[in-house]
Amino acid sequence: MKAEIHPDYHMIKVVMTDGTEYETFSTWGSEGQTMNLEIDPKSHPAWTGGNQQLMDRGGRVSKFNKRFGGLGL
Repeated sequence: MKAEIHPDYHMIKVVMTDGTEYETFSTWGSEGQTMNLEIDPKSHPAWTGGNQQLMDRGGRVSKFNKRFGGLGL
């Protein structure tokens, strides 16, 4: 491998939205910096199973349901 092409890998502190914090190795920032997260697995709907809303733009969903609704999948 070529020398001097890899990013610096160092220890940083990560602070979650609820105030919990931990230290990890990262290429983000510089040694000792703190990364404050705006989204984390405890609060984001992608991980918590939050409500999903299906937006019907131009009747696409209703058109699909009308066309394939009788398949019984």
